[in-house]
Amino acid sequence: MACKIADSLFLSMGSHQRPILGQKFAKTGFSPCFHHFKWDGLPLKGEQHKRCLLTKKGGTTVRAVAVPVAPSANTAEYRKQLAESYGFEKIGEPLPNNVTLKDIMDTLPKKVFEIDDVKAWKSVLVSVTSYALGIFMISKAPWYLLPLAWAWTGTAVTGFFVIGHDCAHKSFSRNKLLEDIVGTLAFMPLIYPYEPWRFKHDRHHAKTNMLVGDTAWHPVMKEEFDKSPFFRKAIMFGYGPIRPWMSISHWLIWHFDLKKFRPNEVQRVQISLACVFAFMAIGWPLIIYKTGIMGWIKFWLMPWLGYHFWMSTFTMVHHTAPHIPFKSSGEWNAAQAQLNGTVHCDYPSWIEILCHDINVHIPHHVCARIPSYNLRAAHKSLQENWGQV
Repeated sequence: MACKIADSLFLSMGSHQRPILGQKFAKTGFSPCFHHFKWDGLPLKGEQHKRCLLTKKGGTTVRAVAVPVAPSANTAEYRKQLAESYGFEKIGEPLPNNVTLKDIMDTLPKKVFEIDDVKAWKSVLVSVTSYALGIFMISKAPWYLLPLAWAWTGTAVTGFFVIGHDCAHKSFSRNKLLEDIVGTLAFMPLIYPYEPWRFKHDRHHAKTNMLVGDTAWHPVMKEEFDKSPFFRKAIMFGYGPIRPWMSISHWLIWHFDLKKFRPNEVQRVQISLACVFAFMAIGWPLIIYKTGIMGWIKFWLMPWLGYHFWMSTFTMVHHTAPHIPFKSSGEWNAAQAQLNGTVHCDYPSWIEILCHDINVHIPHHVCARIPSYNLRAAHKSLQENWGQV
């Protein structure tokens, strides 16, 4: 019998809903579709899962996700029927249990790990220029075009996050001090503390889709849901429509509490927090002085909310799907979690350019040291060697 993780209730950044995969993304709007869960679909403790890969060619669609398939049903015909039921064209075979993450990494060309200073600073130029263009559009746009200007600018500042993301993974520059400076500066307009995020994000990579261990996603177990009071259950149901904005609660809860960090991390966390608070203390008053409170809302707050929409959406699409199982530490396998448990989704070209291909996420989880500008080449190599992404 196939595992019913497809109807799991997921908790991350306060969210308890899941996307419909195989749905067209962002051609007519910014928000992906969501689907309500079924009562009998909550994951049970100790439930066993097997994985294979789901792909769909062409268009702006999710193209690769992990699908649990029971051994008795793991046939070509069954996979075809399952793919059709989810709106995809093909389901690949499960990754063999004896394949290690190192085996996968060894098949990647060495050039995809190489840092190119020109390409790295070109990404900075793209983000700064696109952000400046967004601010100009906001200043000139009539009120009825402001949502378009905010959408562009929010996407552009998401590029700042991706640059800081590369810095945190030590894939931006060979000069590590420079990386920390650039990463901190890139995160400051987002009032996102760089070092706290880096420490938490490293744990996410080490334990992707591991029950309890993963810092990004925590599925709610059926036993826990059944025991929850009515009000908490109502909150779980109600979070779905506001899912894109729950990134903000995650930002607040995980990155400003010194108690959540190891003693050897606290000093660096404090430096990042000081930088963020300095931006708020200096940058915000300057914006308000020049443009007023409404100007602060127009030029900073609305693009910032757009950034959190993308932060939430990318993270959700990359690591949750109806078909991706969360496993206990005893069952967890690094190769399966990173290659089969990470989702690839295509977006319109302007989003992929402004966000520096962060959507090409499977190779990033195979090895986080791959610079963002090499992700497409790494993804192509994985397709050629493994045929499952």
